[in-house]
Amino acid sequence: MKYDLNEMMCLDVYLSDLTKEELHTVEPQIQNPKIRSMPLLSWDLYMDGYSHQMAEAIKRLERDKVLGFAKKFSWKNDLNLAFSENDYEALVITDLNQNIIWVNEGFSTMTGYSKKFAVNKTPKFLQGKETLEDSKNRIREKILLQVPFKELIINHKKNGTAYICEVKIIPLISDRTTHFIAFEKEVI
Repeated sequence: MKYDLNEMMCLDVYLSDLTKEELHTVEPQIQNPKIRSMPLLSWDLYMDGYSHQMAEAIKRLERDKVLGFAKKFSWKNDLNLAFSENDYEALVITDLNQNIIWVNEGFSTMTGYSKKFAVNKTPKFLQGKETLEDSKNRIREKILLQVPFKELIINHKKNGTAYICEVKIIPLISDRTTHFIAFEKEVI
């Protein structure tokens, strides 16, 4: 029996179902250099779905962490809505003096700085020679006004590389503003 392996889409499934004798029969055809192998599409599809599920699980854990802070500090903001409306790579929570109290892993991935390094610093450590004064001034003014806003700023990664960062900052309010949350993503 001759097998046309060029037409087989799921070679891995096919081979796993063969007896030893059948496998011995088709082995020379599989090792034929004229036969081009097909990409393993089922694995690609699986990994794509798995990757998406993992990203969603991480986002849920981050939201839950922030909701834990909300409970601790009695924030009245609708944070579920904030998470559903804002796309982000990095999350940063600061106190009123802009000292960082928490960042997510995405912050480390985006900037190269560890969570441990960032905590108790202000986000100013991300600024550098390419950061525009106008951007810094607009951010400073909006933070003083304690209103939600979006701004683009040129930040610098740990390795010195400049990148454009879209920052959406929301004041976190109990009876008054106590903290800020920043949803950040690199803009290409």
